[in-house]
Parts: sequence; C-alpha cells; structure tokens
Amino acid sequence: MKPNSETRAKPASKDVAIDWNTVETVLLDMDGTLLDLNFDNYFWRHHVPQRYAEKHDLELDDARDILFGKYQAVEGTIEWYCVDYWTDTLKLDIAELKQEVDHLIAVHPDVIAFLTRLQALGRPAVLVTNAHHKALTLKMDRTGLHEHLDLIICAHEFGIPKEQVEFWERLRERVPFEAHSTLLVDDSLPVLRSAQRYGIAHLRAVYTPDSQHPPKDVGEFAAIHSFAEIMP
Repeated sequence: MKPNSETRAKPASKDVAIDWNTVETVLLDMDGTLLDLNFDNYFWRHHVPQRYAEKHDLELDDARDILFGKYQAVEGTIEWYCVDYWTDTLKLDIAELKQEVDHLIAVHPDVIAFLTRLQALGRPAVLVTNAHHKALTLKMDRTGLHEHLDLIICAHEFGIPKEQVEFWERLRERVPFEAHSTLLVDDSLPVLRSAQRYGIAHLRAVYTPDSQHPPKDVGEFAAIHSFAEIMP
C-alpha cells in the first residue's frame, strides 16, 4: 500500500536527463515506479472494502469509511506496508485477497528495457521497497522482475520505512553505495525527500505511478513519464 498522493501535475520545468558518467548505483522503487500502482490502489480502495463489507455485513461506503480511517492512522509507518499487520487488524487474509486480483499486477512500459540496459553497462540495479515480503514475492512471481535486478532490499528487513533517513543509513550497511553517485527513482515525495536529506544526489520522481489516474504533483523534483526518458 502507498499513501494517497495529489494527482495534479506541475509543468515539467526541470531537466530530467541523467549524466550516466556520474552514476554508479541505481536504486529503484517497486510499486508505482517499476510496477503500475493500479493494482495496489484498486486492492486497498475497492477490493478490501468489498471483502470487509461482506465479512461484517456492512454497506460498502460504511466499510470504506472504517477502513480509510484505519489506513490514515498508520500512514507512513512500517505497519502501513505490512501484510501481517493488516491481516491481524482487519481479520482478513490479505495475502490471499491479493491473489484474487493479481491479474492487475503489471510492469510499467520501458522498465524491462531500462533494466536490461543497466545490466549490459554493469550498473547495479537495486530494488528498494517498503512492500512486505509476501506482497513482494507475489509480484516477483507474477512479473519475473527479479530476473532483471541485482539485489532486492525490503524495508521490513530493517523495520524502518524509506520515509525515514535512518533507512538509507541501514541500506548502506547492505549496499556499499556512495550517495553522490547514486540515482534513486521513486514515486513517493516523502521518500524522495528522505533520500535527499540523506544526501543521495540524483533523484527522479514519477509522473504517473497509476496508469488509470492522471499525472501527479511531483513537487520540487524532476520526474519521468517513462524510463525511456532516462535510458542510458
């Protein structure tokens, strides 16, 4: 799950191009960046409320009101992203429910070509995700994306979400990257700001995390519509 975000895009005024001579490590978010956020948005805003309403004999709107309040209470914490937390809290088998709509899991256009190009150039591509390992496994099995990545790091290994600067400190213990020569592509503004505070030099946001929604506000960051725009 990802926090709600604004959907009105600002004019594209920042240069999105990457000087690949200055980049040695590439860190990539999963949901909304490599994968279409439509799956997650549909799951949490429609599918879970429907199943919750059925379980508790509620009207769908009432179920949504209850659930959205629960979501908001832990937004931005590691629990927000935890399948086990929501299974316990909602008394629903979240991992099983995800499988019911896993046909919606999809890779964004140009992602595989981008990852293949990085591999050809010897640039390590590291997935850094807040997603729980059960959701991560489902998505890798569905897409085969792991075959194009050098390493996968889940924030649950550290117990700290990417929104916190400490995440990047812990990550560097696992991945020997230098902040000045690292590129992070992520659709979350709080995550990008956290990485910026840590000192990661090359940051790119994503205009359209969810293919079914209009471009989002990318704040102060340069952003891509497609990975083709920053293809090495």
